[in-house]
Amino acid sequence: MHIREIQEIKQRFEKERRWDEFPASQIFVHLIEELGEISRHISFEEGYKVEGIGHKAPDKSELSREFAQVFFLFLQIVNHFGVDLESSILSELELMKERFPAEEWAKYMDER
Repeated sequence: MHIREIQEIKQRFEKERRWDEFPASQIFVHLIEELGEISRHISFEEGYKVEGIGHKAPDKSELSREFAQVFFLFLQIVNHFGVDLESSILSELELMKERFPAEEWAKYMDER
């Protein structure tokens, strides 16, 4: 499935529920909230937060759902602004290839 297809499916889903009427600011705040859920997983994975020492670890089985929720909210904002995400991604990737040469970055990463 292509990104454009996923975007269209999500857009139909939004319209059926009239979610396309929500302002971008509310969708963005919800997106940040869901990103926060992913950040909790990262904090525990990297040992910044420790279960039993003042914190309760998030349920690891929920992490894939958190990523899906973030992606769907991101798509909702993309749809709000009428952006063709697939074309934008492909165009940006070409610019990034030129801007960040693979050989130079591989060398830099080896030397770190």
